[in-house]
Amino acid sequence: MRNVTKDNITEVYASYFGEDTDPRVKEIMTSLASHLHDFARDVNLTHDEWQAGLELMKWTGDITTPERNEFVLMSDVLGLSSLVDMLHSNDDATSSSVLGPFHVSNAPPLAVGGDMKKDFGGEVLLVEGYVTDTEGNAIQGVTVDLWQTAPNGLYSSQDPDQEIYDFHGLMTPEDNGWYCFTTVKPVEYTVPTDGPVGKILEAAGRHPWRPSHLHYIVKAPGFKTLVTEVFPSDDPYLNQDTVFGVREDLVMTYVPQKAADFPDGYEISGKVKEDYISVHFDLKLEKL
Repeated sequence: MRNVTKDNITEVYASYFGEDTDPRVKEIMTSLASHLHDFARDVNLTHDEWQAGLELMKWTGDITTPERNEFVLMSDVLGLSSLVDMLHSNDDATSSSVLGPFHVSNAPPLAVGGDMKKDFGGEVLLVEGYVTDTEGNAIQGVTVDLWQTAPNGLYSSQDPDQEIYDFHGLMTPEDNGWYCFTTVKPVEYTVPTDGPVGKILEAAGRHPWRPSHLHYIVKAPGFKTLVTEVFPSDDPYLNQDTVFGVREDLVMTYVPQKAADFPDGYEISGKVKEDYISVHFDLKLEKL
């Protein structure tokens, strides 16, 4: 079309799709362009602002590595990751929450009752619960991928002083769905601010803090994979998570316990000399 204008460019764009274009691709790309065009018109986007946006995206690509995905982090702080999670959540199942940019694949096996704290300092946390379907029935073939930050607030892929699989483990629960492990109490931390995401937060006058949490990826044949995280009820950033990951059903409570009452059957049983905390958190999966 020769006469493309600021008013008809969106319609012209939509007309350029080929007849054999996948309908879902056309739907998504047409809607994306429509919203982008409306955005540019609404704010009267200037050349300098447009160029700055392109440079920001280039920087995002340049800083992304196998250990740090800045695109995921940007999606997180813009609320897009959480919105996609919530659009596809089942109220009867455990809510999903953001994966984050620091998950490490192929974690080593962690036995039921195993320990992730090892020689790290910090308060011992005992975590236990059941993995079931939405009706409370045990599921066979479940795997639970677990990870968290170290006591210094850094994930292993961020911290040269940690081994890559520190605070990572892959657990196969017992036949009744029971999972349990020990670790160190997670701490709140800031998302990385030395890249494009940091510039966005600074420009918006936003803080970079996340409440402390434990990460889970739970898989089982015939069930929707659950990617989630759980948060303590007393965390100071619970109501202002910079990546919008908190859901009401993902808030749990740490219970203070006496060292003398630490149960048997754990890797560190008999070795706990100081009071500790525990939490029970069940996970419910949605059938496919």
